[in-house]
Amino acid sequence: MSFAERDEELARKVCADDDVVDDLYDQIYRELLTYMLQDPRTIQRATYLLWVAHDLERIADRATNIAERTLWLISGHTVSNRDLKSDRTLR
Repeated sequence: MSFAERDEELARKVCADDDVVDDLYDQIYRELLTYMLQDPRTIQRATYLLWVAHDLERIADRATNIAERTLWLISGHTVSNRDLKSDRTLR
């Protein structure tokens, strides 16, 4: 949507939300690992859930890439998610 609408604010929000998704993935990873260690019977189910979480995290990464390209399209400057975190003057 940010790409089609050339919406800079939405593109920046998508980039910021990637950190939230990364944190959620890390949390799910730790929790599922704990379940697997406590009860080996959960390994198969937990592994499937881990793959789902991984795929969702990758989708968020891809959406961030599109948002970064949208910001480039709007501003003419190459901007990465890392740049957005370190340099708030790009707003």
